Amino acid sequence: MGISRRDFCKTIAGSAASLAMLAVMPGRLLATWSEKAFAASKLDDAITAKFGSLPIEESSAIMIKAPEIAENGAFVPVTVSTTIPGASSIAIFTPANFSPMVASFDVMPRMKPEVSLRMRMAKTDNLVVIVQAGGKLYRTVREVKVTIGGCGG
Repeated sequence: MGISRRDFCKTIAGSAASLAMLAVMPGRLLATWSEKAFAASKLDDAITAKFGSLPIEESSAIMIKAPEIAENGAFVPVTVSTTIPGASSIAIFTPANFSPMVASFDVMPRMKPEVSLRMRMAKTDNLVVIVQAGGKLYRTVREVKVTIGGCGG
């Protein structure tokens, strides 16, 4: 036996309400979207757009796990973690890409400050990771050699 007309109308009304909610939510979900940082074509411009002019300290408390040699720059596995207390943001950059800012993650107080992703790298370059904690910025850098570029090059 098929669905009744009444049940069908309830389903449609519920779906319409769900779609209306989804239409409103992206603005709230993307409230911290840093368009200028992701659109910047130079590393320094991307960092300034994301974090302003805060001074950056080098830190050994940021760990980058990535292959020394990436066979294919289209799929470079990267894990970043930190032991810096109060870390609130982790941003990953690679200067040789068309857009140096690869990813940015907000770290909530009860979260473990560790992120993993697969990223694209245009060519052999440094991964630059910046962690924001307590109003300060910390950085570490690690080179990844790429044998086949992953950004169309």
